[in-house]
Formats: sequence, C-alpha cells, structure tokens
Amino acid sequence: MRWRFLDSGTLDGAEQMALDAGLMDRARLTGEAVLRVYDWQRPTLSFGRHESVRGRFLPEMLARENVGAVRRPTGGRVLMHHREVTYSVTAPAPSHERLRDSYRRINAILMTAIARLGVHVGEAAAAAARRPGGAACFAEPSEGELVVDGRKLVGSAQLREHGALLQHGSILIDDDQPRIAALAVGALVPAQPAATLHGALGRAPAYTEVRNALAAALAELEEEPAALGAQEAAAFGAPHRERFASAEWTWRR
Repeated sequence: MRWRFLDSGTLDGAEQMALDAGLMDRARLTGEAVLRVYDWQRPTLSFGRHESVRGRFLPEMLARENVGAVRRPTGGRVLMHHREVTYSVTAPAPSHERLRDSYRRINAILMTAIARLGVHVGEAAAAAARRPGGAACFAEPSEGELVVDGRKLVGSAQLREHGALLQHGSILIDDDQPRIAALAVGALVPAQPAATLHGALGRAPAYTEVRNALAAALAELEEEPAALGAQEAAAFGAPHRERFASAEWTWRR
C-alpha cells in the first residue's frame, strides 16, 4: 500500500473534518493511505459522531468564549483542540483486517514519532467503557490509546466505512482539556490530568517539530511517502464541507 503525507496547517474545524471525510473517499478510489497533520484556527470543541451534546453545551456560550464547535465523523467523546497537534490516517480497510490490527499499525507510527521527540509511550490496557456524553475524551484512556505513566497523551478514534478507514486523534502539547468542564452546562466526569509533550520534555515542542517527527516515522516504518497536494485534498473535502459546517449536523443530538 502506497502512503502519502499531507500537512494541512491551520483551518477551521468544519474544513478539517471535511478533509478527513474526503480523504476516506480518496482511499477508496486510489487504494492509497494518507497520514495528515493539522492545526485549528481557534480553540474548538469536537464532539463524537454519536455523542449527545444538546443541552450540555450552548452554542451562544461557546461563541462568547470564542470557542468553535464541530462534530467529528468518528465516535468517541468531546475534546478540546488547542495547544495540540492533530493527526489523521485514511486508508483502505480490507474486510479481513481486524480493527485492532489497523490500530496497532497506526500506533506504531505514532509511537515511533513520539520517541523521536524523546518521549516513551505505551498502549493503555482495557478499561470499563463509558457511554458517550458522560465524560470528556481525556477523562481516561481507552484500550490501545497511547499513555505516559498511565495518563493519556494521544486520544484517538477510528471509523471504518465502505472499505475505508479514518483514524484521527489529538497529540497534546499542553493540557487544555479541563476547560471543557468550564464550558459545559452539566457536570462531566472529572478528567485525570493528561500527559503532555510539554510535561514529558520540560519544553513545549513546536507544531513543525511534531509534524517532522511524524513524517520521519512514516518514512521509517512504511516507505518514503510522497507529498499529497493541498489542492487535491481540498477537492475531495469540498463535497463534505457543507455537512460539517452546518448547525444541524453539529447539534443534531
């Protein structure tokens, strides 16, 4: 399987989610995988696809705080995108491939990249599942997520649909996840303090440093990736932009 690498840089939440959905379409069409790295124009809450958030967060309150809101194509729980680096992998998903196997293959890239930065991470063991809506994403690690001393450093979620997969997640530089509780109307399960690259390294690495580590890890473990052009990616994302920008989708439940 051929891999591509894309740095999408800073865009709004709807555009970033549309690109992830569009690159799933591209994976079905081309049979190629893409490792994408990106950032957010402003602090943004992203909600899991099936998460109930109406009444728990108020659009007008988020607007006053200059916090964006978007609903992901993947499942999972709410998280705050700020002072972090987001990655996504889109790839063909053969019917015979197990979810656990694809997670581990992607985790190998992430772990190698984070080790290049100087941080040792492990995979979390199984924990009791929480219903979406009862907690934030970083309240506790789920099985297979990447942790430092038992605390989640990378929150990830995967969607498999029509022969393609999307896995994306947040690599924390600093911990802004407690802000979610301050923005919520109702109570959330208290989050454990998250692991961060700043805490593990004693300094906050720049976005470009994390991006370069991910690109180098991909080249080491898979193959030397060719760059994917931003215009090609945008063309695949364009049909999905309206859905992710709509309040009907974001606040549908």
